[in-house]
Amino acid sequence: MYGARYPAPPLGLITVAALLPADWDCRLVDRNTETLRDADFDWAGLVMTGGMLPQQADTLHVIDLAHARGRPVAVGGPDITSSPEAYEAADFRVLGEAEAIIGAFIHAWNSGIRQGTFEAEKFTADITRSPIPRFDLLKRANYIHVGVQFARGCPFNCEFCDIIELYGRKPRVKTAEQMLAELDRLYELGHRGWVDFVDDNFIGNKKAVKAFLPHLIQWQKAWGYPFRFSTEASINLADDDALLALMREANFFTVFVGIESPDSDTLVSMQKKQNTRRVLADGIHKIYRAGMFVTAGFILGFDSEKGSIADAMIECIDATAIPVCMVGLLYALPNTQLTRRLAREERLYPPDYVTGRAAREGIGDQCTGGLNFETARRRRDILLDYRTVLAGIYEPHAYYQRVRAVAQLLDRPKLDRSARRDPPPHRFLSIPVRDIVLVWRLVSRIAARQPRALWPFLKVFRECARDNPRAVEAIGMLAGIYLHLGPFSRFVMAMVDREIAGYDSGEWQSPLVSPRPPKLVPLPQARVA
Repeated sequence: MYGARYPAPPLGLITVAALLPADWDCRLVDRNTETLRDADFDWAGLVMTGGMLPQQADTLHVIDLAHARGRPVAVGGPDITSSPEAYEAADFRVLGEAEAIIGAFIHAWNSGIRQGTFEAEKFTADITRSPIPRFDLLKRANYIHVGVQFARGCPFNCEFCDIIELYGRKPRVKTAEQMLAELDRLYELGHRGWVDFVDDNFIGNKKAVKAFLPHLIQWQKAWGYPFRFSTEASINLADDDALLALMREANFFTVFVGIESPDSDTLVSMQKKQNTRRVLADGIHKIYRAGMFVTAGFILGFDSEKGSIADAMIECIDATAIPVCMVGLLYALPNTQLTRRLAREERLYPPDYVTGRAAREGIGDQCTGGLNFETARRRRDILLDYRTVLAGIYEPHAYYQRVRAVAQLLDRPKLDRSARRDPPPHRFLSIPVRDIVLVWRLVSRIAARQPRALWPFLKVFRECARDNPRAVEAIGMLAGIYLHLGPFSRFVMAMVDREIAGYDSGEWQSPLVSPRPPKLVPLPQARVA
């Protein structure tokens, strides 16, 4: 719809590029949007790459490609920090936050050293000294939005989360001057529209974010609100009226919230008690009234699930009226409390089970490759629950019922754009032409790809345009996202069906030679014998 090739650029890589010496000539090749060619390797003296767990297989492939062209490779980022043993093929392994270790790496390179491991002391990076990312390296037309980072770390202690292991539980923040300089740079380069604060919990340090937001509001007003913002935050955002008001005035339009489960016992067992202290639907609707629509994460497969969780999860999603839900299977990430516990209980699958399956089937996320451990509930029952949830929430009528609720609840602010420095958009009958073009593209794509969703969309769109016109853009975005979520949910359900069939036929076997039975599951007598 937007002519983009991928949602967002690799903020980590362009931040590393900004930390390198000024006389180092850098090129960015984003594997999500362009082809990495032999000529790129031949031009370079050093290849620097890295990423998160879903990028592991491709990062290892890049190492092989670089070595085939005789080029050394330095790998950094969260995945190698959590699993350095997976990257033994790299010439350089740079572990931890770049700001705290990049100097040692650069000194070694300049001294002629061509291999080694460099590890930063945990949680010591002074991000107030982090430079403006090299936004100039981006081909911005390839992306829908651009990311910036305000804070690292989260004060909570969720068992399954690796953020606290990578960045700590005392969120460190950039200064207001830093953040505004990054926005100035984006503006100078011509970016307008969506900017994502990529923080894992934007409000982890509430005092700091409340001190920063008035500066952001002043900047937005001075430039005529050229940007709209998204971010990720914990659900206690809904408890703070002052914070909601500041985010509204700054023009935040959407926020991702980790809900995980509707079951309070499960939330307590995963050490996410903060989600049990409020009526969830009331909190989500309060965020809607503050002008932000909510997307959310849900997870199945926790030990504390006493039985089928599918109906309760669907009811929760419908009651909160959250259209976009990232529903996944629990994945024990490397170097987390969950992984350490499962390893002690001898329930954790070996890494080669996960990487081997990823290589064979092209999977690499919690939707298609979760449950990498012996589950407490029968694995088939969890998979069936997962399929039931996906089928229930991403059927067109159900999805657009939630979109309709958002259209009624969402109270987007009326912004003063009188200070805007760009020429006004071209209009037809008072409607910006670009909006007309986007709506036409949206309708034509829905008609071509998801005809069952066309009438529900048109119905909601008409009601929203009539009753709540400032929410139309959000409704259009939610419809656009469904162009992906509809087919993706069917893709995942097909994979789940195959796994259930393999389970039923006896084809699927646990990769543990002698799996220790989860304590919530009675051990069959035949296996005891």
